[in-house]
Amino acid sequence: MRRRAQPPPAPLPQRSGIDPVRLRLPPDPDGAWTDLGGYLAAHYAGGPGAPAVARLLAAGEVLGEGGRVLRARDPYEPGAYLWFHRDLPAEPEVPFPVRVLYRDPHLLVVDKPHFLATTPRGGHVTQTALARLRADLGLPALSPAHRLDRLTAGLVMFSVRPADRGAYQLLFQQRRVHKEYEALAPHDPALALPRTVRSRIEKTRGVIAAVEVPGEPNAETLVELTGVRGGLGRYRLTPRTGRTHQLRVHMNGLGLPILGDPVYPRVTDPASDDYRRPLQLLARVLEFTDPVTGAAHRFESARTLAAWHDRPSWESGTTPEDAPRDAP
Repeated sequence: MRRRAQPPPAPLPQRSGIDPVRLRLPPDPDGAWTDLGGYLAAHYAGGPGAPAVARLLAAGEVLGEGGRVLRARDPYEPGAYLWFHRDLPAEPEVPFPVRVLYRDPHLLVVDKPHFLATTPRGGHVTQTALARLRADLGLPALSPAHRLDRLTAGLVMFSVRPADRGAYQLLFQQRRVHKEYEALAPHDPALALPRTVRSRIEKTRGVIAAVEVPGEPNAETLVELTGVRGGLGRYRLTPRTGRTHQLRVHMNGLGLPILGDPVYPRVTDPASDDYRRPLQLLARVLEFTDPVTGAAHRFESARTLAAWHDRPSWESGTTPEDAPRDAP
């Protein structure tokens, strides 16, 4: 099978850790497009992109291969590439740092705070771990090996070099990474633990909450109780699969919704810059054999779940999100 040709290098640098948009002009067998401006107006018609791209063309901020400035009246060239930076959305700053735990020429492991998305998506673009790390560390080729929910804190792995990205992503796809999470939720003394929860979880695109449905299980989590304090349980969650919201769905299904969850058992709508009561879920441990270097790695988050040591302050939103880790 013929290998697909790689696109040419982008003539524009990243902006705030975000790559420029790359667009390849499609074939035009009927000769419908005589100039570039007409095609782009039709391509982005009906949305805010059309006037934005027209403005960029007029300002000379749409570039072709080799950095050639493209204009609206330039002829349409099927197969040609073009690049531009889209307008970035206004985002509230997530005021918590991303801590680097480990870095070598191939691998970066960080300790992500609550409320910071791993990668750009929707309204979260520059306020993401990926964009911040690319810009702050000078690593424009950095890419995630996996993803962690925006509301979940803890360990995230990144590939430093594009050549290594597939090997690290394959670790997670083949379930060769041991992961442990820590969660705080109500304690139910009548619930026998430890137990392994198996169910079928499905999530509909555009619907925020995932649901458990009848059918062959596709999600499995080991749930263990590691401590009790004032009606609050501290749980170690070991997922054997990686479905969307799996840990949150399984804990809610046990009648133990994780503290601070704005989706389970019911959907609420906190403001995106409301940082008072973070979800009490933490990706605590990652353990694996490095597929590039062969080194055995075990990483542990140094973050704390605030409600464990001071639930009243957490409920009132006065406990700092980035507090040091408490003793076990």
